[in-house]
Amino acid sequence: MVKKEFKAESKRLLDMMINSIYTHKEIFLRELISNSSDAIDKIYYKDLTDDSLTFNKENYYIKVTADKENRVLKVSDTGIGMTKEELENNLGTIAESGSLAFKKENEMKDGYDIIGQFGVGFYSAFMVAEVVTVISKALGSDQAYKWESQGADGYTIEECEKDSVGTDVILKIKENTEDENYDEYLEQYKLKSIIKKYSDFIRYPIKMDITESRLKEGTEDEYEEFTEEKVVNSMVPIWRKNKMELKTEDYENFYAEKRYGFDKPLKHIHISADGLVRYNAILFIPENMPFDYYTKEYEKGLELYSNGVLIMNKCQDLLPDYFSFVKGMVDSEDLSLNISREMLQHDRQLKLIAKNIKNKIKKELENMMKNERESYEKFYQTFGRQLKYGVYDKFGSNKDFLKDLLMFYSSKEKKMVSLEEYVSRMPEKQKYIYYASGESVEKIEKLPQIEVVSEKGYEILYFTDDIDEFAIKILMNYKEKEFKSVSSGDLGIEPEENENKADDKENENKVLFEKMKNILSNKVKDVRVSKRLKKHPVCLANDGEISIEMEKILKSMPTDQNIQADKILEINVNHEVFKSLKTAYEQDEDKLSLYTNLLYNQALLIEGLPVEDPVEFSNNICKIMK
Repeated sequence: MVKKEFKAESKRLLDMMINSIYTHKEIFLRELISNSSDAIDKIYYKDLTDDSLTFNKENYYIKVTADKENRVLKVSDTGIGMTKEELENNLGTIAESGSLAFKKENEMKDGYDIIGQFGVGFYSAFMVAEVVTVISKALGSDQAYKWESQGADGYTIEECEKDSVGTDVILKIKENTEDENYDEYLEQYKLKSIIKKYSDFIRYPIKMDITESRLKEGTEDEYEEFTEEKVVNSMVPIWRKNKMELKTEDYENFYAEKRYGFDKPLKHIHISADGLVRYNAILFIPENMPFDYYTKEYEKGLELYSNGVLIMNKCQDLLPDYFSFVKGMVDSEDLSLNISREMLQHDRQLKLIAKNIKNKIKKELENMMKNERESYEKFYQTFGRQLKYGVYDKFGSNKDFLKDLLMFYSSKEKKMVSLEEYVSRMPEKQKYIYYASGESVEKIEKLPQIEVVSEKGYEILYFTDDIDEFAIKILMNYKEKEFKSVSSGDLGIEPEENENKADDKENENKVLFEKMKNILSNKVKDVRVSKRLKKHPVCLANDGEISIEMEKILKSMPTDQNIQADKILEINVNHEVFKSLKTAYEQDEDKLSLYTNLLYNQALLIEGLPVEDPVEFSNNICKIMK
């Protein structure tokens, strides 16, 4: 028997396979099962045009058998089989795929399709096997043939005996090494888990002889082992079922089976698309945040299937970062796959699916906000920060897409409201969307800066997340209404006629304020009369793009670059404290310095900023108590 050499391109690929072109060696079983499924599909298609054939799906199956003692793993199918010439062409030459040629010759109907290219996926067997034997008997042939190879050195083909039509792929599993445990590919539990992981939705039964234990008849505590042939794949994927036939429990069970999370999904989205690209998808919005969500270990992405066969565990390209919390899967017949099913080409189909999925998720979230407010608020409490990061990220390129999903706590409603809801009830005279930033709702409500806005009856949005103000700075406006911090220098609120003219007071006390500014040195940009304070004596305002709250957040980061807000010390000239300040200015320079520093430190504390010299601050308080 003469050993034949592989063609040059086949030999190169074999070398790559043996050195593992795939990330995980276990996918060899996925490839062999996919090829077996192809072989059965071919009989189905022949039945469509050949009256002498009768395709009864119940007669077709794939069987996986492990012989631990002899280190042999066998994958058998009842498919169309191969002639000697087909073994030569399909297994001797890369890209001369029987499935590919068959696909070109036959029109695919009824949702069936040919998954793989036999000549490519088949070679993955050499990652785990030292010898690969293929015994095949073609449909309509009386003679079976055996193809055998030990790797890149070549292969042999000879006649052999086989009772039934179909193909057996027999792998002599390698011995263990220091780096690899090949024994696991002979273990029942491992083979079952690989099949469930990658091939659970192959449309034909995948059978295995399963060994289990049971109570021995006539005894109470004696057990015996028994072996029974069982189907280990589910065959019909939930995403191909009619949505009308499915219940919420079915989706929850699927969520649990796929281990997407230990919680129950807050919402599911079932998509069946049949347009420019055909695909099915089931997406889940989790109820709880994964424990590692904001760590480097967390991987976003959806499971990607090609016609029921798992291609990637985490296809990151299917989800934008701002929807990285979404779990689920996508199955498409239209994806172009290259040599490794793990390495998906970035093609037009994938981009179309990703765009469609992004829009579907947004639409579902908008529906939740409108019709299931309690559920949306629960979702937003968990993942709202991620949406706000999405607005801020990439220089705001996604801000228009995400802005309608944002919510903030309202001073009027005492609950979360959307920007649309806020703007819809703005008084005609109100120029801006007002907001206040702080650590919590409780602390923001005590801020002196909100007094004048609240008195005008204007609604204020409370920003309590560190990302809030950064996102709003990127967003800039909503429905042509600009955002304005209650701490900004100009609030855009016209004074009432009976109010004291702040500008007159400013001019009247110009020298006093200049002296206070000098006392505080470079700590503040200016000292001014406050147009916003009613009851409180002092507060800090900011002038410029960086607010005081943003300064606090930036300073807390490891990469602190000492970025500071331009602070304005505002004085309430109608407060009793101002009288003391003015008297000190007229009579006691030291006391003016003492009062100025006390007021400045008081304003810092109100903002949650650290007092620069706590000892001096404490001593100054003692001085005024004497």
